[in-house]
Amino acid sequence: MENKVYVVGMGPGDAGLMCQRADETLKECDVIIGYTVYVDLLRDRYPGKEFLTTPMTQEAKRCRMAFEEARKGKAVGMVCSGDAGVYGMSGLILEIGEEYPEISVEVIPGITAALSGGAVLGAPLTHDFAVISLCDRLTPWETIESRLYHAASGDFSICIYNPASKGRPDHLKKACQILQRVLPGDRLCGMVENIGRDGEKTRLCTLKELENAEVNMFTTVFIGNSATKEMGGRMVTPRGYKI
Repeated sequence: MENKVYVVGMGPGDAGLMCQRADETLKECDVIIGYTVYVDLLRDRYPGKEFLTTPMTQEAKRCRMAFEEARKGKAVGMVCSGDAGVYGMSGLILEIGEEYPEISVEVIPGITAALSGGAVLGAPLTHDFAVISLCDRLTPWETIESRLYHAASGDFSICIYNPASKGRPDHLKKACQILQRVLPGDRLCGMVENIGRDGEKTRLCTLKELENAEVNMFTTVFIGNSATKEMGGRMVTPRGYKI
């Protein structure tokens, strides 16, 4: 495993929701690198490892750090919450990896929040769905607005990542207003906060109520399609089977 970077999706943070291959890979790595919050969730599980972190907005620096450690002959695990390829680091690692042709890269999948959060709520994504991040640090808001509008127009169930942060507290409200250009205010929605971690919370509500909901970067939001319904406190999107 030496001289190699593994981009590892660690799931939502709970050890029981980490894929076996991801766990086995991190056990074999010499160094584990990632965003501070995610690495802190792993320290106790992988004692004796070298841990390196960078804060948010320093993703490129983090990737180069991983390659430089691999150049020293180490096996390096770059961890991402959820899946490494869904708003994770695998794309950036592969781009920067062009500068380090002697270092090989392997992507190890994990369970993204759309799946782990959807399981907590019930079955909100059983049919076609779209996943959209409201973080406009790397994507222009005009692009996000277009994607929201067209996903709603296509009657997709929608999963929203990064609904709010300290720097953009009103993005979910703005998103709900965009969606309501197409969708009714009583469309069923759901939220899950801290998926698979201490303090996990869920709530079902309408799209209109979602406008003023308290959310943060650790909340995943689900907007149902026209067939989505509440069943026994669960959010269920039928696929169309005759029963």
